[in-house]
Amino acid sequence: MLLRPIAAMIACLSLYSPVSLSAAISFEQAWQLLKQENNSLAAQRSNVDRYQHLASATDNLNFPSITLGANYTRLDSDVTLSGQQIFNSTGQPLPNLGPTFNQLFAHLGNITSTITERDIFSSSLRAIWPIFTGGRINAAQSAAEGKKQQAQSELAMETQARFEDLSKYYFSVLLAQDVVETRRLVEQGLTRHRDNALKLEQQGQIARVERLQAQSALDNAIIERKKADKSLEIAQTALTQILNQSTSVEPSDTLFINQNLPSQQVFLERTLATYPGLELLDAKEKQADSLMKAEQGKYYPEVYLYGDYSLHEDDSLASQMKPDWLVGIGVNIPLIESSGRSEKVKAAYTAISQVRYLKAQAKQDLSVLVQKTYLEAQQAQEEVIGLQSSIDLAQENLNLRQKAFSQGLSTSTDVVDAQLYIAKVKTQKAAASFNYLISLAKLLALSSEMDAFSQYQHNAINTSGL
Repeated sequence: MLLRPIAAMIACLSLYSPVSLSAAISFEQAWQLLKQENNSLAAQRSNVDRYQHLASATDNLNFPSITLGANYTRLDSDVTLSGQQIFNSTGQPLPNLGPTFNQLFAHLGNITSTITERDIFSSSLRAIWPIFTGGRINAAQSAAEGKKQQAQSELAMETQARFEDLSKYYFSVLLAQDVVETRRLVEQGLTRHRDNALKLEQQGQIARVERLQAQSALDNAIIERKKADKSLEIAQTALTQILNQSTSVEPSDTLFINQNLPSQQVFLERTLATYPGLELLDAKEKQADSLMKAEQGKYYPEVYLYGDYSLHEDDSLASQMKPDWLVGIGVNIPLIESSGRSEKVKAAYTAISQVRYLKAQAKQDLSVLVQKTYLEAQQAQEEVIGLQSSIDLAQENLNLRQKAFSQGLSTSTDVVDAQLYIAKVKTQKAAASFNYLISLAKLLALSSEMDAFSQYQHNAINTSGL
């Protein structure tokens, strides 16, 4: 069915907050408007911003972390130390120095000092600065960059998809307008034929059945014209919704074809060089490679600097004995761990291989898709140009049939068939123009040349003028 592309536009309509557009717009204007108003593109742009911030956040992994800490501890009792405990800790018996000194040592042994009370409160600044992590920081930064690149590629792919969608919606309206105009011409032609048949019947030159045939053909033409009107209304509604408008959108362009296209190789090379789906797979490979390096980094020691500065401490003997600050260097050497790092390294390597195979397959699929789309565009070109002779022949045949009918040398069925054949060929020509534009839009989207559409339009052949 030639109008099937129009009916298909009803699906996939997005929800928008409508704005007003008063004048008819060109396809280029519609594309600029869509890029501003489309919610899915806005969502993808927000996703790019999100991963941009996350990638920037990984830059901080190279800097030290400084924390302000405070601790409150309650012991079961005060920590005390007696002179007798000190004497006992030596492991030597007290010397016998006579009654006087022995009495003095005994007195000192009974003296008790509070090292710290049972309620302890302290606060300090702590700093840790990793200076070697086995490449894990670099791997984390590379993985974050890969995710940002993936988000950018997804935005580019979404933009291409929306460009193709817009071309279907916009040019479906133009196709529907051409079909409506063709159906109106058929209705007008069959109205004249019915009126002519009525006069001839009244004059007794044709049988009643011939006039009834003309009336039936006219009634069917009216039905088809009304169906075309509804299809146009549906297509315009779809275009209005996708452009986020509150009033019906009227396209200002016309269906067209180009006499010549760049070579298929040009589109293919450009597609393989710029298609965002391939860049997305590159980003996936970068993430997998970063994961492998991160897992390999677990085999290396981790070296870090650390420091601590006391800000507040209790007024106790233990606090007085403790230094106000300390710095040092630490090393963690993994010996046995339970995360399965060796298998994770193998899994990451397998993921890299998978992405490479997917990329190779994607290139093959893209080559086939570009070739198929290019050939479809060429076929549509040839069909539009070739059908013009059929239209000329059909028009001449209609003129002859009408003259023959008025002279009683042809039947009403012959005139009706000639009129409907013109409509069929014109509709087929309009559909071929539509198919050409859809194929062209797809080629430009695949090769990331959407902005070049206006150049093709500038060098176009207006199919209505063929």
